[in-house]
Amino acid sequence: MTLRDALQNTLPNADFAQNNYVWPNDDLSVIPDWVYTDQKIYEREIERIFHGHTWNFVALEAEVPNAGDFIRSNVGPTPVVVARAPDGSINVFENRCAHRASEFCRELNGNARAFICPYHQWTYDLKGNLVGIPFRRGAAGKGGMPADFDTHDHGLRKLAVTTHRGVVFASYADDMESFADYLGPDVLREFEATFDGRKLKVLGHYRHSLPGNWKLYHENLKDPYHATLLHTFLVTFGLLVVGNRSLMLADKSGRHGVMASAKSDAKALSGDAKKEMRAYKEGLTLREKRFMDFVEEFDSPWSVTMATIWPNLIVQREMNTLGVRQIVPDGPHEFIMKWTMFGFDGDDEEMTRHRLRQGNLMGPAGFLGLEDNEAIKFVQDGMRRVPGGTHLVKLDPQTPSGTADTLISEAAIRAMYKHWREAMAL
Repeated sequence: MTLRDALQNTLPNADFAQNNYVWPNDDLSVIPDWVYTDQKIYEREIERIFHGHTWNFVALEAEVPNAGDFIRSNVGPTPVVVARAPDGSINVFENRCAHRASEFCRELNGNARAFICPYHQWTYDLKGNLVGIPFRRGAAGKGGMPADFDTHDHGLRKLAVTTHRGVVFASYADDMESFADYLGPDVLREFEATFDGRKLKVLGHYRHSLPGNWKLYHENLKDPYHATLLHTFLVTFGLLVVGNRSLMLADKSGRHGVMASAKSDAKALSGDAKKEMRAYKEGLTLREKRFMDFVEEFDSPWSVTMATIWPNLIVQREMNTLGVRQIVPDGPHEFIMKWTMFGFDGDDEEMTRHRLRQGNLMGPAGFLGLEDNEAIKFVQDGMRRVPGGTHLVKLDPQTPSGTADTLISEAAIRAMYKHWREAMAL
């Protein structure tokens, strides 16, 4: 057992009891603020969720296509390196030198034969094995490492790795179930509708921070209720509106979800529906008419899907713009969002331009993303400035938790916290 494992197994459960982390009336429809604001809760999440029995997204295979290619990534807040070795294998290991804990990999990506720590030049191969130590035997018969020092015992901490349809996941747990079993059949079907076997092509990246708790982003995409009220572009142009064929899918465990909708003509909405959806703007038009073109290319009834893969991945398919978003928590009050936009190798120039054009929906200043980012900040601000309260997620009581076929539901959020409580052992 490693020191990290020993510490995880001795987390101060007595301290948690003394701090009164008690869910109000054991009611999943009422969420206490400490879930989002407490430092001890956040630290427990890192150990039990991100470093626990989960598959964490770390990269697309297209980001490390050749031997020696690497990219920096994260599992929770922990920095890792994703590297392709000469034998073609993809390896994930902590970006922390086994000697003095320096982050040895400083470039965001690149190609290397080995990784050399800049502090004392300890050298690691592309699988994370320690292969070189300067002055290991000392100099002039003095100094150096102990005679029984074994490099095999002092490599980088390695994670379990799996890939599926060009997407790379890593785990601190060595006994993880297969990725297909982890997602479950329903969420896997939607995942594979987007990652349909075509070779991926990276189109670009965004990166920004959000002043909120990392779980609020999961909630945001398990909350179709807000989508019909907050997003002017979304409802005015019919991407996600009341009356669309829609689904808020949750897997059996409650941790994963898919918000899905089929595009409709918002002009056909009833007057009552328009009144409820206050973000709807009659007469709003697009100067760039091609923006709303939808090329049917997927084996799916949905024009929009947003999949939340626990704990750190969002897969977006908004018409023909495609992307993955990686959540990197940085304390209870902030997280970093890393976006990778992609297409397929077989795309012609016209389709690539179309994907990039529609990509303006997303990102830190996207037609939709900007509003979500602001709303998450407002929620965190409310909890920090007026602490000790609770959140209500009572919509759709006919579905206690799980999958809902209505947009006016918070059942998927309740399902997520049912799983979260089990994972946190609270």
